[in-house]
Parts: sequence; structure tokens; C-alpha cells
Amino acid sequence: MKHAVRQIILLAAVLIVLCVGLRLFGFNAYPVHMPLTESIRVLWEQGKAHTVVRDPAMAHLGSPSLVNGSLRVPVFPDKAGDLQIGVADEKGELLSIYYLRVSPLGTVIDYQTSGFTGDTVILVACCIFWLAVSAIMLYHFFRARGVDFYQYTTIYFSGFSIFALVTGLYLSYVTARHIADPVRFSMLSCYGAINNASTYFMMITMPLVILFAFAMAVSNTELLRHEGYRFQNVLGLLVGFGLIAGEAVGYFLYSKDFAGSETQKRIRDILINTYATVFVYFECMLAGSVICGIRAAVHEPTPDKDFIVILGCWFRRDGSLPPLLRGRVDRAIAFWRKQKELNGREAFFIPSGGQGKNETMPEAEAMRRYLIQNNIPEDKILPETRSANTYENMAFSKKILESVSPDGKAIFATTNYHVFRSGVWAAKAGLSAEGIGGKTKWWFWPNAFMRECAGLLRSRWKEELFLLALFIGYFVLLAVLLN
Repeated sequence: MKHAVRQIILLAAVLIVLCVGLRLFGFNAYPVHMPLTESIRVLWEQGKAHTVVRDPAMAHLGSPSLVNGSLRVPVFPDKAGDLQIGVADEKGELLSIYYLRVSPLGTVIDYQTSGFTGDTVILVACCIFWLAVSAIMLYHFFRARGVDFYQYTTIYFSGFSIFALVTGLYLSYVTARHIADPVRFSMLSCYGAINNASTYFMMITMPLVILFAFAMAVSNTELLRHEGYRFQNVLGLLVGFGLIAGEAVGYFLYSKDFAGSETQKRIRDILINTYATVFVYFECMLAGSVICGIRAAVHEPTPDKDFIVILGCWFRRDGSLPPLLRGRVDRAIAFWRKQKELNGREAFFIPSGGQGKNETMPEAEAMRRYLIQNNIPEDKILPETRSANTYENMAFSKKILESVSPDGKAIFATTNYHVFRSGVWAAKAGLSAEGIGGKTKWWFWPNAFMRECAGLLRSRWKEELFLLALFIGYFVLLAVLLN
């Protein structure tokens, strides 16, 4: 994360220096686009009208030209202060007037459109910034391999790279419209577009969100049919309903006409931006969690391992393994056999899991018996029988691993939806290990994976609130500055 942050800060600094340099040494003129009435346009085309400056000492004008029905007039500032330019007839009477201001630094500011000298350069720089931020995040996401992948930063990189990409493309469209037709799409329109970036992201991703919510509903319906009602089994339905409701509220706020004072409009925009930012933040986090979870579940580590840690879970009272736990052990066995076939290397199994209140033996013992039944040599099984959660699975297994071979390479086996979160716990426990995931029923996976996402966010709620506050502050500041 630190490398990415430094790269983004450096990128912003380079773009700022570039914009300032171009403004000071390259872009001195501001092109005013004066709208003309039909009568004035006719006089201009007949050569009976010309441009004038109220105070010639403050600025001089370049050659005017008609563009899309408006008069394009380059303004070269000479002195700071309020400036008025216009179109006059042959007698010198003003037919129209346009108000500008020249800053002490020589920047022309347009009162009508809120444009300024070099504004297009700023827009292009914003496009480059967001597209480059997306590229930086994607680079670090794909660069994270092995144990380095199991970090919260990979969720941020994968989720928010989507937001940065969409925002960059959206701003590119806005900039192109402004360049092509600065009269109909002035800088005021550009400010509004930039201000509503979060809301726009909500709108453009709405079909995907609805599709995801529908898939969660189908999954949960099947889950309830197979396993009956429990709160955990309706989590996906609640999340899906929340996503659709959130999109509906956002669409209502965004599309509703507003009539009020400038202050009321600013307050309204701030509230809408705050709402959209909160929704988009969790939407990106959810997307990042899904992407990282899927990538972790399908990853296949290199066959050079010395230890395979198997994470335990509930088993039957007779000691037999239910499908969920059996899937984990079978996945570990499949990897062990494939590695042995490829290079003759026999890894140690570390079935990990203590004895719960309603369990007849430690989970590790139940897995040990299943491994032996599947022709795994008993001397290759090192049970860990004390752990009560995933963190302890990793921490206690690490001690066993180090007692046998401190430099040994390890992987862990769990259910597919649980791989990424388990990798995070492994890193916290100091165990350098990649994960492999056993398969589960299609109707069980989405809801269980949703619980994993919730667990990831809940374990870092303070950090999440801090980052969310930064995003809200950024877009609220935009609403204040660009209104």
C-alpha cells in the first residue's frame, strides 16, 4: 500500500507541476465563447460589428471567429482587475457585453461559465490522474502473488481500481464534450459532472448490482430450502435487498428536480455526495472482496511444499466428515498426491482443530482418521488439537511446522470461499503459507462468501471508518468548491 500511495502522490505532484508550468509558460490566452443573438450574428457576418474592450489597458484581444454560432475571442490579459469585453456596431454602441476578471497572476476568470485560463489542461490532467491511479492499483493487485496476496490492500486495489477507471473514462467523456462544444458544455457543466462522480458510478454500475442481488436471492432461496432458516442463511438476501434499495434511493435523489436557493442547492449536493460516497465505498469493498476471494479460491500453488495445514470445522458425532470438511481434506490429499507424482516430494499433513463442546473428539483427530483411511502414511500426519478459531489454527500449526522444519514451505487447505480470509489470518499469525480451496455446493458458496466479506470488514471497522471519512471529506469538499 505504501508504494502505491507514494506513486499516486508523485503522480499528483508531477501533474500539478506540469499544469502550473503550462499555465505560466504556455497558456496565456483565455478563449471566450460569447453567445450571439441572431441579429448580432447577422451584423457580424456582414462586417458591421466588431469586438471591443472597455479598458484597453487591462487586456488585448486576438482574432475573433464564429464557432458553432458563438463568437470565439482570445483574451490576452495585461493588468489585474475586472474586465469587460463586448461586441459593438459601426457606431460604437455595445450590442452585448461579457464580464471577466484578471487575477494578479494573469489568469482570466470567466464569470459566466466559471472557466479560467488553462481549464482544459486541468481537465485533461484529472483524466490522466484517475486513469493512472487505476493502472497503479491494478499493477499492484496483479503483482501481489503468493503470501503477499492475502492482504487487505489487495481488496482496495481490486475494488477501487474499478472506481478510478470508471471515473477516469467518465471525465474523459466530459473533457471531450467540453473541448468539442465549450458553449453548450461549459466549465460549470464540467464541475457538476466532477462533483457527481460517485453518483454517476452508482448509476452506471446499477445493472451489475441488481444482477448480483438477484444471484444472491437465488442462492439464498436454495440455501433455505436445503438447510432451513437461520440468520446466516438469509444474510445474502438482506445484502441483496440493501443493494437494490440503496441504488433506488440514489436514483431518486439524483433524478429528482430541485428548486431552491443556491445555499439549499449546495446543501442538497453535499448530502447526495455523502450518500453516494458511502454507498460506492461499500460497493467497491464488496467488489474487491469478491474478486480477491475468487482469485484466492482458484489459485494453485507450486508443488514444492513440505507441510499442508488443513483447517478443521464441525464433524458428525460418529467421527465421519460432512461434505464441507471432507472437501477440505480431499483437496489437501489431491494436492499431496499430485506433488508426489510430479517430484516425489511427500509433505506432512497438519490437520488443525480442537474439540468443541458438542464434539466427541478434536477435529484434528477426525481428520487424521480420514487421512489414514485414504492411505496417507501415519508418520506423515502431525495433528494440531488445541485451536478454536482460524487464527489459532495458523498460530499453533506454525509451532508444529517450526519444530519439524523451520524453513519448510507450507500451504493450507480450507473451503473455497474461506481461502482469502484464512490467508489474512495466516499472515497475522506469522505463517507464510498460500491456500487451496475445496469445492462446495453452488447454493452454499455465495452466502458463505458474503459472510466472509462481512467478517473481513468487521475485523477492521476502525480503519474502514477512517478511510470512508476521507472519501466523504473529499467529495463533500468538491461539492463545496464546485458549486
